[in-house]
Amino acid sequence: MRTGILGGTFDPIHRGHTEAATAVGSQVALDRILFMPAGDPWQKTDRDVSPGFHRLEMTRLALEWVAGLDVDSREIDRHGPTHTIDTLESFDSAEELFLIVGADAAVGISSWHRASDVLSRATVVVLPREGVDLETAARAVPEAVFIEMKPIDISSTTIRQLVRMDLPFDHLVAQRVAEYIESNGLYADVPVNR
Repeated sequence: MRTGILGGTFDPIHRGHTEAATAVGSQVALDRILFMPAGDPWQKTDRDVSPGFHRLEMTRLALEWVAGLDVDSREIDRHGPTHTIDTLESFDSAEELFLIVGADAAVGISSWHRASDVLSRATVVVLPREGVDLETAARAVPEAVFIEMKPIDISSTTIRQLVRMDLPFDHLVAQRVAEYIESNGLYADVPVNR
């Protein structure tokens, strides 16, 4: 089994996430791609993160009709800080893992908890990010697979700001995700710079 893992806060999940996964699926032979919302993202302590059950449900709604993309709740279900190596080690050792990250994350991968073990357990698949030099990412993770695609200019931060300012945001997320955000009042009372 060749499994791609796309982790993230997904606060909220947006069309850029699904477009990126689709690009990976078209360029790397994988049996499946798992979207894995982070439980307690240790590198996001500078801001409040929406409760895991909301982020998990939005991810499910975004992927419910997308073939080959599935949701995995193991990081939400686990208590304590979310470390990538713990997630990777929770898979069967016979499963071939492909960790999908943005070029910005690839550049900083040496700061991750047990980074060398992460690199030993999974092949890193790098997505381009606006303003991040791919050569720098390649030096940080020499064995990585680089996906050829135009960087996607959508961010969860922008979506949260649009919701807060009562501006249209539904073109950036799946319709059911937009409905979920609105019906649950997510982000409406959050400071713009969160």
